[in-house]
Amino acid sequence: MEEGGESPRRTRALHRPSPSFRLRSPSLNTVRLRRVFDLFDHNGDGEITVDELALALDRLGLGADTDELASTVAAFIPPGRAGLAFDDFEALHRSLGDDLFGAADPGDEKAAAAAEEEEQDMREAFRVFDEDGDGFISAAELQVVLAKLGLPEARNIARVHEMICSVDQDRDGRVDFREFKHMMQGISVWSA
Repeated sequence: MEEGGESPRRTRALHRPSPSFRLRSPSLNTVRLRRVFDLFDHNGDGEITVDELALALDRLGLGADTDELASTVAAFIPPGRAGLAFDDFEALHRSLGDDLFGAADPGDEKAAAAAEEEEQDMREAFRVFDEDGDGFISAAELQVVLAKLGLPEARNIARVHEMICSVDQDRDGRVDFREFKHMMQGISVWSA
């Protein structure tokens, strides 16, 4: 334990970034990034502070050194602000993506290749929820992920069942990949 009674933060090196870090569908990327922003904005004030970002990374098992995180994020926080607004967060995400993967191609990709990449991104997102790898997201699995993210919905299994039922088209009490994909494609981006 360090002075003040706090345990030291664990850090994890980023060896191989996930291919879904930079999503190929701009509208889907914006929706997902907005969801991440809202999850990280713990107090709901429209800004993510370094402390909120560190807390979110810790909850996801990706502990980060607060000083290193602050130095990385500082360039994206405008003067007079305590944290990152959504546009600042989006710029940080884009910058990290460029650093890790190189700048995005300015030209349009072929439709088939883009669809395949989007499918891979969705499969990877689905696997985050499908913890036992059986091809379905159960209410228990959804509850675990919601709890890891610190969301209040995780405390109420009835609410978790409602969330499952809202996308469970075949009414089998769980969400398969087709239902998950349909839900993700149906998300519309509305202006913030």
